Amino acid sequence: MKKVLSLIVVFSILTTSFIQTRVAEASETKTATISIPANTGLIGDEYVAKSYILDLPTGVTAASIDTSSLKYSGNNKLVGGITLENGKINLKLNGVSNLKILTNVKGFRSSWNEYYITNPSNSIWRYSDGRRWQINEYDESTNGMKTKDMPAEDNTTPSMRPPRVVVSAGPAQSMEYLKWYEGSQANVIDPKYIIANTLTPHFESGLSSTYINEAPKFKNGRVIVNYAIPFLVGEDGKTYEQEFANQDADASHPLVGHAEGRKYEVKAAYYYTADAKVPTYSYSGSVSFSYTPITEPTLDGGVSILKPSPNPAKFEGKDTEVSLRVKGDLLAYNNSSNIEEWIFYAKETGSSDVKTKKDYGKVLNSTQTFDNFVIPKSRGSNVKQEYTLTVTVRFAKPVVTGNGTVSSLSKTMKATVEISDSPVPTTPPPANSNKPPKAVLDVSEEVMAGEETLIYGKDSYDPDGTIVDYKYNTPGAVEPVSGPFGWTWYPLSALGQHSVRLTVTDNGGLTGSTSAKINVIQPVPHAEIAVKGTKKENRKVTLLSKSLSPEHYPIDETKTQWAISPVSGGTAADIKYLGNLSGMNSKDVLFKKPGTYKATLTITNTAGFGDSTSMTFEIIPDEPPVVYFSAPGKIYRDPANGNQAVAALTDMSFSPDYDFLAHRKWEYRYDAENDGDFSNNPWVPFNDGNFTTLNLILYEVGRYEVRLTVTEEFDQPTIDEFVTAADRRSKDSYSSVPAQPLAERVIEVYNRAPVVDWSW
Repeated sequence: MKKVLSLIVVFSILTTSFIQTRVAEASETKTATISIPANTGLIGDEYVAKSYILDLPTGVTAASIDTSSLKYSGNNKLVGGITLENGKINLKLNGVSNLKILTNVKGFRSSWNEYYITNPSNSIWRYSDGRRWQINEYDESTNGMKTKDMPAEDNTTPSMRPPRVVVSAGPAQSMEYLKWYEGSQANVIDPKYIIANTLTPHFESGLSSTYINEAPKFKNGRVIVNYAIPFLVGEDGKTYEQEFANQDADASHPLVGHAEGRKYEVKAAYYYTADAKVPTYSYSGSVSFSYTPITEPTLDGGVSILKPSPNPAKFEGKDTEVSLRVKGDLLAYNNSSNIEEWIFYAKETGSSDVKTKKDYGKVLNSTQTFDNFVIPKSRGSNVKQEYTLTVTVRFAKPVVTGNGTVSSLSKTMKATVEISDSPVPTTPPPANSNKPPKAVLDVSEEVMAGEETLIYGKDSYDPDGTIVDYKYNTPGAVEPVSGPFGWTWYPLSALGQHSVRLTVTDNGGLTGSTSAKINVIQPVPHAEIAVKGTKKENRKVTLLSKSLSPEHYPIDETKTQWAISPVSGGTAADIKYLGNLSGMNSKDVLFKKPGTYKATLTITNTAGFGDSTSMTFEIIPDEPPVVYFSAPGKIYRDPANGNQAVAALTDMSFSPDYDFLAHRKWEYRYDAENDGDFSNNPWVPFNDGNFTTLNLILYEVGRYEVRLTVTEEFDQPTIDEFVTAADRRSKDSYSSVPAQPLAERVIEVYNRAPVVDWSW
């Protein structure tokens, strides 16, 4: 009897110990943390708030999580609560906002890298005499057209080639469909953030005709292009010269006879840059929670909505297909051979029409997709459809759990699909539970008087509803601000520190307020110089002010002062310009000598504040042409041609700095004393028609020296009032560097030997 009692006591103690151990294991609690993907500097209103769906860490299931312990830690504001849905953690955050200045934002025509294209053109007409050409071109100074006549360069009548000349065209500058980008196609900048007085057009040479002489000038609302004509064929093989119809000409018209009209067209591409003042948003932080690891066989699961995507979906006037993926996971169980089958059920909540799928695989998890649900269009545009989904795993042999022996385990889940064509209106929470909204205000700490500044209250939020009204109090500011954000500015009379106050009202009628400080400083402009044009002596150089000033106190152009002085190489007398150096944004200048020069710009804005800056730049020399021609060393008189001796001459001269060779004068002199010294004999001109190839006809036996003189014409714009014929660089075959050897310039004329016939 004692032995039996002892055995019962021992068994009882062991059983109690086992039960206590199981309870201790079941009550063990752990913590886990999931990091929010860090994002900084996100630009755009779509980043004011972001929703996150976070996967659970490995080894953690939704069934094991204590949902009351879900907590966000970080600098962002949590919108609403954190939920656990379909095996994932869901939360929404408001971004931490800041203001950022983006420089050199690019503006294209409607899409990324779509440049503005214009095709400037000029009409060139040949007069009826066949030797004169009328040049029609744009005149920048009058913002209209002007005409000039030029003689033909070729030696044919009628002339077949217009004179080579640089002409100006001024088609309208376009900003149609202007769209802004920051660095790439993906980063679109809303035009409301562009700082208007920083907008600048730019020439894109890679997409433009190569024979445009210099970057276009953007002035008078036009793209002013200087280009050389004639060029008949472009790089793409297209013929740019087109004949003008002259069907309406009459006998009195100056173009009747040898008249001919031509159109010379080029291609110019351009784009814009500007600075932008944009709000940016940042996200970071983590979500932590407590969970109890699963120690007994447990069925967990999840539902994913595959269609429609995204969800909620926009109503498009047709049936909406719905696709749901259901997953079941058997936890804390590893005897897969005891799995008999998986059964999946899906239905619209409240419906008796149940769809079923099975999986007979001996696996510890299984997934099935239901593709045959449809929300008919007849239900309209604002629909919320809930679905009930259940996954069941059946065992071949019963399994022991903490709740007893079971032959199957089930998990039921819900999913909601929403169709809408407008935001769902929010319903005010009951008055006794409404929480007040939180006002959040972001402003610049310091701004200039007259400078547009952003007052940003869009980060304000309501923990249990929505904000329906924003009211700003901006004492001292000129423009009122309304809505989630807006722009305003402070006048010169408001220098110093000012308070900005924001009051927000939620859909339950409660309000929240906050304030911030703005320090308004003097509107001092920033002077900046750009030097445009061809920086070469006797060419037009444009000094351009690219200065900046607050929008509402712009630069007073009438008070702008320029000063130009020599640093080295030239003198003050070598600096030429029309008029004076005050009262203009840009100034055309010509320099008679190469060297280093300095430009100084002094500006004053309409508030009376000024700034000054200087820039030095180099003016390079205008290089003379290199003169060289080919001539035969020996030629013979031809008895059959009146004893004439013909020498074929070819000019091979060139301009080392790419100017245009406008005039060629050919001369020769005869060694009358036959002593090898030509200096005692005069030069005889024989052609002054700018020919590159020609024949020299000689009659006397002996030696002749040929001289070629070449004169350049400017191939870039100049200021006609300050240049003369002497400013065009000229060289002859004597003085060219290097000089052409005398032996190559001398032609010797011989008689042909007689033909002897000894026949009788």
